[in-house]
Amino acid sequence: MADSFKARTTLKSGADTYQICSLAALDATRVARLPYSLKILLENLLRFEDGTNVTRRDIQALLDWDPHAPPSHEISFTPARVIMQDFTGVPAIVDLAAMREAMQRLGGNPDEINPLAPAELVIDHSVQVDRYGTREALAQNNRIEFERNGERYAFLRWGQSAFHNFKVVPPNTGIVHQVNLEYLGRVVFEKSEAGHRQAYPDTLVGTDSHTTMINGLGVLGWGVGGIEAEAAMLGQPVTMLIPQVVGVRLSGSLQPGATATDLVLTVTEMLRKRGVVDKFVEFFGDGLANLPLADRATIGNMSPEFGSTCAIFPIDEETLRYLRLSGRPESQVQLVQDYARAQGLWRVHGAPSAHYSDVLELHLGSVEPSLAGPARPQDRVPLASAKSIYERHHARMAEERERRRAAASAAADSTAAAAGAAATAGTTAAAAAAATATAAAPAGRAPVSLEGRSFELTDGAVLIAAITSCTNTSNPSVLMAAGLLARNAHRAGLTARPWVKTSLAPGSRVVTDYLKRAGLLEDLESIGFDLVGYGCTTCIGNSGPLKPEISAAVRAADLIGCAVLSGNRNFEGRVHPEVRMNFLASPPLVVAYAIAGTLDIDLNHEPLGRGSDGQAVYLRDLWPAPAEIADYVQRNLDSQMFRHSYASVFAGDERWQGIQVPAGKLYAWDARSTYVKNPPYFEGMSMQAPALADIRGARVLALLGDSVTTDHISPAGNIARNSPAAQYLMQHGVQPADFNQYGARRGNHEVMMRGTFANIRLRNLLVPGTEGGVTRYLPSGEQMSIYDAAMRYKADGTALLIIAGKEYGTGSSRDWAAKGPMLLGVRAVIAETYERIHRSNLIGMGVLPLQFREGESAQSLGLSGQETFDITGFEGPEARVAQVLARGADGAARRFELRVRIDTPKEREYFRHGGILQYVLRQLAGQSRAA
Repeated sequence: MADSFKARTTLKSGADTYQICSLAALDATRVARLPYSLKILLENLLRFEDGTNVTRRDIQALLDWDPHAPPSHEISFTPARVIMQDFTGVPAIVDLAAMREAMQRLGGNPDEINPLAPAELVIDHSVQVDRYGTREALAQNNRIEFERNGERYAFLRWGQSAFHNFKVVPPNTGIVHQVNLEYLGRVVFEKSEAGHRQAYPDTLVGTDSHTTMINGLGVLGWGVGGIEAEAAMLGQPVTMLIPQVVGVRLSGSLQPGATATDLVLTVTEMLRKRGVVDKFVEFFGDGLANLPLADRATIGNMSPEFGSTCAIFPIDEETLRYLRLSGRPESQVQLVQDYARAQGLWRVHGAPSAHYSDVLELHLGSVEPSLAGPARPQDRVPLASAKSIYERHHARMAEERERRRAAASAAADSTAAAAGAAATAGTTAAAAAAATATAAAPAGRAPVSLEGRSFELTDGAVLIAAITSCTNTSNPSVLMAAGLLARNAHRAGLTARPWVKTSLAPGSRVVTDYLKRAGLLEDLESIGFDLVGYGCTTCIGNSGPLKPEISAAVRAADLIGCAVLSGNRNFEGRVHPEVRMNFLASPPLVVAYAIAGTLDIDLNHEPLGRGSDGQAVYLRDLWPAPAEIADYVQRNLDSQMFRHSYASVFAGDERWQGIQVPAGKLYAWDARSTYVKNPPYFEGMSMQAPALADIRGARVLALLGDSVTTDHISPAGNIARNSPAAQYLMQHGVQPADFNQYGARRGNHEVMMRGTFANIRLRNLLVPGTEGGVTRYLPSGEQMSIYDAAMRYKADGTALLIIAGKEYGTGSSRDWAAKGPMLLGVRAVIAETYERIHRSNLIGMGVLPLQFREGESAQSLGLSGQETFDITGFEGPEARVAQVLARGADGAARRFELRVRIDTPKEREYFRHGGILQYVLRQLAGQSRAA
């Protein structure tokens, strides 16, 4: 490695001496003005300077960073490690297994397909809330999880033995980001190489967008698609433009009654409004002294919800306190302190701030109790306004319902008339009668008899109340607050309403340890919040089925039901297909709404219910005092809990240890498998990248609006029984009860192709008035599933396009949201704006991301989506603009230009090769053959 700045030196920490790349060797004035996050990137460049991937010019460009200039200089960032969860990790390991076979076909050594950086996978996305409301729920859900996912888990066990540098944290342990925060995060990495000990900042990329939770610990990392993570595992640096950095100055402290959840919803709203996509966000100011590490992690976690690449906090005394609390060795804590101070990464109270591209101010005392919803995490709702916000959205949804029911009634009348005229009227008339009865049933209210109780279910009913997700279950303060509120409610004689599906799914076993010690786990159980599993559950869409009686009532009355969850995502169709509104809230508010049983309530002024003494009980009567919450945290949480919980974290339970593991360095693909299949990405691949070709005669597969999320493009949850994916599974002998979720099927490209654009709330403007994965096959005008239309186009040899509005690809860092369209034949996406990760994923799969010019859109250009498109001019190494010719059915032609959103030279190389995996495979095969 080169050392043109003479930065390599040593650091003494305790009894040990480490080699480091010292920032003090550089221009002190220039380094001091850099934000914390850019100092970490600067060290990374110094350490990996080789004259090729990282040059002296790159280092100088970062030293000369202009905070107000548009990003223009590309650099290479080499993360210290990669972290994955199982929904994204399984397809990543599937791809690596396929790359080994392709490497062999290309004449290279398949053993060279191996993680070079440490890769750790935490299985947390597969547990579902099948059982709840009982102390046996945890054991029952864990058993069902292994029955459903045994094949996937055997594959991961194979990967753990076949690949070097790859570890798996088994199921029933915790959520990836909380395990990362509590155990895996190093803050300062140490490694021995050639007899020397090195120290450098812990950095990472992860296959989940909420990887940024680790930013709260001062660790620079962010979410990438699985394909980028695979490249990073194989030693490829992440290429990026030196970013702008937005600073958020914090002052003051939270007022009584405001929680970390309220704070993060406020930050999310504020930063989404300001616009921070593709930027780093960094928190600074003396208010940090009043912000516990868990609150910092909660904010860092939500970075993808406000669109930034990361949302990082500096290292300070609070960082060290948390490292000690979470059981890290004292030698590690000392190294973090010594290294941070030596490198200027230590926060000093009252010190001058760094230079930022933009600065926002937030006084923590201005934060008020809040929710977010009903469909986006950035749509904050003050608790005081929650009822009115519900009423506004309910009015809109009720109008839509009336239109649907009127259409259904007309269709039923038509069917009944036809059936009456037919000679074979028996079954047809019965179907018509059922349709007529459904259309005639009263909307928005239905009687229910459930387990010996009778009640009326109405619009606004809370059908799901879940304490779930990495965002809040990492935070002892809000979990203790939920437990204390449950205790107070239990003492008053209150419990959850019978129609509410309640669940407690912590992010680690430490949570249940401290709740048990505090005596609050039983109080949560008394309200209905029994432990259901250690995983993402409801937040990822694994909410499980509603009770059959509730589900039937929802369908009969076309009910506008609600979910309240302590999660980070509430997109349409994500939480549960039968729930129309989804609100994010703090864990204690989740408990409160479970007791109230409805969103149609003002919790500040209306009672939650009546206690055992018949008196009205209000939220203010139950809410614990801040001093009591702090006291419970102080007395019931200690480092021994963390040490005990993580003592054998990779061992797993008897189910995990009992899995039969396939042998061999090459995976033995099972042609009968419906979970793991050899993907087609490398079929027919040669050592030479094919020449790029213009896009001619393309058709639009889907014309979409704003805020289309990766959940819309590639849902993670329920596989509908009438969907192409369901038809495939049933043809292969899988019964509906065993469909599992789309997320669990990501190792099978056949399922995922059919599930692309299959979200039940997708609105394709080519088929106005519909919801779901439907489109028109434009040559004939026939309406059909998006998958079926794509196969028709593929048989015709027709290239496909997606046209969308603003914020295309928001949400999870879901590589299948790029893989799926590519396999359907989509050559390009045209959108008004993109979220960072999804744009990168499209390039990683060889799909061209194009962007309308500022102020232009499909509507402004008069595009109906029924045109045929020729797109040219994007092939050159410096191409920034593509030329488009759109021909309408009437023969009219429109010409316009689009921005080519291939932002860096390395991205252009990936695109030229047909994707990042093809690029990496060709490089590795070439090196292997040369050796």
